[in-house]
Amino acid sequence: MNRNMEKILGNQWVELIIRWFLGLLFIYASIHKIIDPAQFAKIIYGYKLFPEFSINLIAIILPFLELVSGIALITGIYPRSAASIVNLMLFAFIIAISINLVRGHEFDCGCFTINAKRYSSSAGQLLFRDTIYFILSLHLFFFKENRRFCLS
Repeated sequence: MNRNMEKILGNQWVELIIRWFLGLLFIYASIHKIIDPAQFAKIIYGYKLFPEFSINLIAIILPFLELVSGIALITGIYPRSAASIVNLMLFAFIIAISINLVRGHEFDCGCFTINAKRYSSSAGQLLFRDTIYFILSLHLFFFKENRRFCLS
């Protein structure tokens, strides 16, 4: 890796911007799911990946996991642990989207809205976007320098 890239990736301000960006993103993504878990459960069912008995549990737990992880990233409370949880969620989203992309199945991802009448993004676009978020979150996980504005 060249020296300039190392300098950028090791910059505390870059880490802070990524952490706040992902934190706000996950908080925003959780709000509509927390407000309307029944509709979110229908979206999860639309993925056709999970046993029916687990769908309601996923629809209740996942949004709060997104919310808590987002808050932890913003406040800097255990940022590496929060990044781990975000990485696991993003990896799961990538797998779910990939499976449905291979199947040719069109679905509402439920990422930022659950009331869309049509699909706002193709599965390929969702996969690309989540992969970028995953890479950013990996940066947070592997960041070795001191972090700015952390409570831990």
